[in-house]
Amino acid sequence: MSPSLRIIYASTSGHTEFVVQTLVSALHDLAPDVPVDVRRAEEAAPDDLLRADALILASGTWNTGGQEGQLNPHMHALLLERAAGIDLAGKPMAFISLGDDRYYFTTRCTEHFLRFMREHGGTQLLPPLIILNEPYEQAGKIEAWAERLHRCILRSG
Repeated sequence: MSPSLRIIYASTSGHTEFVVQTLVSALHDLAPDVPVDVRRAEEAAPDDLLRADALILASGTWNTGGQEGQLNPHMHALLLERAAGIDLAGKPMAFISLGDDRYYFTTRCTEHFLRFMREHGGTQLLPPLIILNEPYEQAGKIEAWAERLHRCILRSG
């Protein structure tokens, strides 16, 4: 049986959603037998973080609450409020971080993801996919990361 993958993402402008859709399409081309479940962070429950063999979290970096470098508010609510007490029990994880190079903390959401993983017992599958600025001309970068992710999932599954 193929390992399963869950992607939970937060997107309000459509950038993160575009990256996730491009990734899912690339993964389907690479391994149509690998089940990929995609959920929006605002619709996800804490146990959704545990329901697949591997987990990807995706978010843009936000300037919320007067403080630059935060998670999208929907991802923040999932990880730091609803799932605050979760034990990931070694869950293999990967991250997609988007940001705008006009800001000092360009893709600081990566730090928030890594802290969440470390504090809740997850394990990192591969380095994060970092997308700066508009993602629409970066499909090649997303597809190359999909290939690396696919190899890591096969090794871990």
